[in-house]
Amino acid sequence: MFEEAKRAAARLAVDECIKDKMVIGIGSGTTVIYAVQRLRERVEKENLDIACIPTSFQSRHLILENGLHLSSLEQHPEIDVTIDGADEIDARFNLIKGGGGCCTQEKIVAAYSKQLVIIADSRKKSTYLGQKWKKGIPIEVLPSVYVPVINKLVYLGGVAKLRSAVAKVGPVITDNGNLIIDAEFGVIEDPGTLERKLKEIVGIVETGLFIDMASEVYFGNVDGSITHHKSRTGEIV
Repeated sequence: MFEEAKRAAARLAVDECIKDKMVIGIGSGTTVIYAVQRLRERVEKENLDIACIPTSFQSRHLILENGLHLSSLEQHPEIDVTIDGADEIDARFNLIKGGGGCCTQEKIVAAYSKQLVIIADSRKKSTYLGQKWKKGIPIEVLPSVYVPVINKLVYLGGVAKLRSAVAKVGPVITDNGNLIIDAEFGVIEDPGTLERKLKEIVGIVETGLFIDMASEVYFGNVDGSITHHKSRTGEIV
C-alpha cells in the first residue's frame, strides 16, 4: 500500500511541477524511480524538451535507461526543479536525506535549483527530525579524517559509526570517493543549529540535513490520497 502511495505522489508531482523547456534535477532512491517513469511517459506523449541532471550514479543510469536527455551543472548551472525523496520530513519541512549514500550530490543539485520538490509516503512525516528515522544523520567525510571526525561527533553528543557496505567487506564508498558516518543525535528540535555545528568540523564534506530547502512536499497516504504542501507558504493544496 505504501509503495503505491509513493508511486501516486511521484506521478502527481511530475504532472504538476514539470513543464516544457525545463532543466530538472533527478534525485536518488526508490521513490524517484516512479517519477522518472512518469517523466518518460510525458516526454513521449507530449514531446517535452527537458534536460535532466543526476544526483548520483543511480539517477544517471535512470535518466539514460529511460531515454531522457542527460545534462550537467556545467551545461545548465541553474536548475528549474529538482524532484527527490527524503528519509524524514519534519513539521517545518526540514529533511534528513542520504540514507542511500548520496547526500552531497543531492544537496549540490538542490542548492542550485529554483525549487526542491520532495515526494514521500506519509510514514516519512514527523514533528521533529529523529523521531522516526533512527539510523542517524548521514555525514560524508574525507577518508583520511574519519576517526577524528567521529570523535568530534561524539563530543557533540552523537552516537557515530562508519557505515559498512552490505555486499562487500569494508565501508560504503560514495560517488565522490568519500566515506559515510551515520551520527544519531536523538530527537532534533533545532536542526539548523546542529547543521552549523557539524559543518564547522574540518573533514566533513556535507551532511544529510537539508534545512529550509524544500519548496513543496507530496505525501502519499495509505488510503490512496495525496497531501500536497507548499512548504514556504504553509499552504495545503
